[in-house]
Amino acid sequence: MSFDTLAPVYRPLEWVLAGRLLQRSRTAFLPQLQGCRRALLLGEGPGRFLEELVAACPDLEVTVLERSPGMIREAERILAPEQRDRVRFEAVEIQNWCPASAPYDVVASHFFLDCFQPPEVARIVERVAGATSPQAHWLVSDFRVPRRGWRRLRAQWIHGIMYAFFRTATEVSARQVTPPDPYLRQAGFRVHGRQHFNCGLIYSAWWRRKAA
Repeated sequence: MSFDTLAPVYRPLEWVLAGRLLQRSRTAFLPQLQGCRRALLLGEGPGRFLEELVAACPDLEVTVLERSPGMIREAERILAPEQRDRVRFEAVEIQNWCPASAPYDVVASHFFLDCFQPPEVARIVERVAGATSPQAHWLVSDFRVPRRGWRRLRAQWIHGIMYAFFRTATEVSARQVTPPDPYLRQAGFRVHGRQHFNCGLIYSAWWRRKAA
């Protein structure tokens, strides 16, 4: 099985398991992107964030990096005809991606970096950050493990089930969530906003270059 196999059922599966919870975290800081011109979406999947992004920012040009052709087909279906000229899909592994010459002023990695081990996360952040502008935004949504108490035990249990499924179904390399915070700071970003959802199981963060 792969993300291609999951693509046709990914949206209804997310709705059954989480309702609008993941989408709320993806779009928590969407209003901060007004006026941006070029966006890079990492591992966008079936296009739930893309759909709201192109509607909220009508002048934004978007590049979507998604290794699964099946997920790309699902994402293309949600775009209106007048939106398709503004969105370019690249079916490529992030490790093999060649950045465009013009820098991006928005990066969004929603439920993507949790698929990789720490050295891979470090390389991805460094590579993508090198293709961003001095005032770039970076939106991150992902799972997390709270520091203590029953929330921590609950998150560890949920993560164990989640990673057991995705390592079998899609062959992701990660065994646990790697917070990207130290790598983003090293790349010159600082956090401007953070929200937690579902008793700390999920978070959304808005990062921006220090130069901004």
